[in-house]
Amino acid sequence: MEQKDFYQHLITAQIAGVSEQLKSQAGGELKALVVLGSGLVDALDSWGDPDYQGRLSELSGVLAPVADGHLDKYAIFGKTLVTYGRTHLYEGHGPDPVTVLPKIAVGAGVKRAVLCNANGCLRDWKLGDVMAISDHANFTAVSPFSGTFFTDIWSLWNPQLLAVAQQYVQRVGTYGILRGPEYQTPLESRILRDAGVDCVGMSTIMEALTLHALGVEVAGLSVVSDLSFAPGSTDPSAVVEIAQRANATLAQAINAILAV
Repeated sequence: MEQKDFYQHLITAQIAGVSEQLKSQAGGELKALVVLGSGLVDALDSWGDPDYQGRLSELSGVLAPVADGHLDKYAIFGKTLVTYGRTHLYEGHGPDPVTVLPKIAVGAGVKRAVLCNANGCLRDWKLGDVMAISDHANFTAVSPFSGTFFTDIWSLWNPQLLAVAQQYVQRVGTYGILRGPEYQTPLESRILRDAGVDCVGMSTIMEALTLHALGVEVAGLSVVSDLSFAPGSTDPSAVVEIAQRANATLAQAINAILAV
C-alpha cells in the first residue's frame, strides 16, 4: 500500500474533522508533534505559556490518559502540538485509541514527531539517562494496522533526527515494547537483553508505526527510570519521579530536533 493510500485509509472523515479543530486552534496547519510520557509533563515548561491548551478527552475519539505521570492535556505552541499523556495498549482498548491522536495530528499537517517515554533499562546505565531510540522490537503481537498494510519500517527512526538527538542525550539504543501492564520477569529480561534490546517499555511504538506510515519523520527519546536487573520490585511512582530528572536533557534534545 502506498503512502497516499495509508492516508486515505487512516485519516477518516471523523479524524479529519478533529484535525480541522486543531488547525483552527493553531491558526493554520501544524508542523510538529511532541508526546510527553510518564513523569515528563514538565519537560517543556521553559517554553512558557501556550497559544492554546485543552483536554485531550475533548478531542473526539481521544481517551483521557489514566497512567501515573500522564495528564489529560494538550497545548499548542506556534505550530507545534504537545500532548502531556497517552493511551496504552494495557488499558485494554486495542490499538485504535492508542493511535488516534497521531492520526489527528497528521490530518492537521504534522510532518515531524518527537515521542518521549520512560523505560526499564536492561543495561548498566544510570537512572535519568536519556536514550535516543535507534531501533525497536515489537513484542506485543499487536499492529496498529489491519489488512494489506505492507509498509517498510526499516528506517522508521529518522537517521537525521537521531544524529541531532545523540548530541544532547547520554545514550543511543534500542527499545522493546511489551503490552503490560505487568513488568517482565528476570528470565524475560535476560532474553530481551540477549536479543539486543537495551530498554523496555509499554508505549510509543504503535504511535511511531502509524506516524511513519503516514510520512512523518519520527524521533524517539526514552528516559531510564528503572533498572530491570536491580534488586527489589519496580515502584511505578518511583519511575515517574526518576523520569522527571531528565527534563533539562529532554528539552534540549526536543528543541534541537524541532529546529532542524
